[in-house]
Amino acid sequence: MERFGVRIISLILLLMLTKNLSSNALGDSMKDEEGLKEDQNEMENSLSNYDEMRGMKDDDWQMVQKKGNHFVVNDKPFYVNGFNTYWLMVFAADESTRGKVTEVFKQASSVGMTVCRTWAFNDGQWRALQKSPSVYDEEVFKALDFVVSEAKKYKIRLILSLANNWEAYGGKAQYVKWGNAAGLNLTSDDDFFSHPTLRSYYKAHVKTVLNRVNTFTNITYKEDPTIFAWELMNEPRCTSDPTGDKLQDWIQEMAFHVKKIDPKHLVEVGVEGFYGPSTPQRTQFNPNTYATQVGTDFIRNHLVLGVDFASVHIYADSWISQQIADTHIPFIKSWMEAHIEDAEKYLGMPVVFAEFGVSSKDPGYNSSYRDTVISTVYSTILNSTKKGGSGAGSLLWQFFPDGTDNMDDGYAIVLSKSPSTSGIIQLQSTRLALFNSLCNTKCNWGCKKKKLLEEILYRDEL
Repeated sequence: MERFGVRIISLILLLMLTKNLSSNALGDSMKDEEGLKEDQNEMENSLSNYDEMRGMKDDDWQMVQKKGNHFVVNDKPFYVNGFNTYWLMVFAADESTRGKVTEVFKQASSVGMTVCRTWAFNDGQWRALQKSPSVYDEEVFKALDFVVSEAKKYKIRLILSLANNWEAYGGKAQYVKWGNAAGLNLTSDDDFFSHPTLRSYYKAHVKTVLNRVNTFTNITYKEDPTIFAWELMNEPRCTSDPTGDKLQDWIQEMAFHVKKIDPKHLVEVGVEGFYGPSTPQRTQFNPNTYATQVGTDFIRNHLVLGVDFASVHIYADSWISQQIADTHIPFIKSWMEAHIEDAEKYLGMPVVFAEFGVSSKDPGYNSSYRDTVISTVYSTILNSTKKGGSGAGSLLWQFFPDGTDNMDDGYAIVLSKSPSTSGIIQLQSTRLALFNSLCNTKCNWGCKKKKLLEEILYRDEL
């Protein structure tokens, strides 16, 4: 039923295009008309199979690569509409909840989502993957294997984060505890970034995960195209060093370490996108003055050798005010546009808005406002897409199936309870999938297909 709905949208888009082609003056010369007919035929062929439009053929299941400021698969653009569900490994470790992992991927696939960001860490906590430095729970590792194998079944690629800045699931605080238990005299959680022993713990974890052979597929993680990218850390901050030098040194070492083990996959840092001391002229875009003091530095962090694309998070309700306010939407737009511009001018790489959302616990919240936030993010991505810009996609925080209310932090989106939001997500997926299918890097986003795409992808009535 789900895919039938997507096919219907595709057919509607095709009918709209056909109507536009027949009613608009598209050129006076016979040569132009013949060229447009060829493009229309190609569009019809592409839309005839939605799975193929999303790159669903097994022989097309290749590594995502970076080409300039775009992602590509088989030399075709790969724009991302995806989501976060961080707890997949822990749920997969228990037979009573494992089915929820399948539900997440099935439901996300039904609205065309193609990328999921999730944790490949759980350090020293309940159901820990890494019980102590380099000591792993095999059953939990098999649960991560299941997550990777199940994602492929539903043609969803994974961004796997390798550690946490925060205490949830262990984080850098757990590494410090391990260090102190080993006799080190550590006084700050930020010692995670600088102490050589803690660096060695992290590097050993990276090596173990990347070299893991999946017990379901028999494919080594570092060889598996299901994995979209490795994330060094979820939202790293180093407040003990506002200059950013300490974190920058860590990023340089760890990006090189990951690439040395696995040169095939993409790597991203995982920062929230705050501007720092190296670009004082850009700090005006930060949500508050504190953002310049957390030890991150967006442009500098992403100039590191081995980092392939930029990550940015968007939380106006955490950074500006919890109370829903009129200022939130303009901030979201300017925040995104600034980072897209920087990715184009200074970094030469794609940028993914890897977390964004709004909490239902916020004063003044309603579902219509959430839809406005999501639509704002999606339209800003599309504005970049149609110009061939660096805005490469976005990942909702966060996507849950039915029956997981106990995990909801206020940001959870359950499709069955959110029909309007579901429609917005599905439309964005269809737009991006259509673009991915019909353009290629050889036309440099300037071919005649671009005009056809704009006819159907950016109309107000959609």
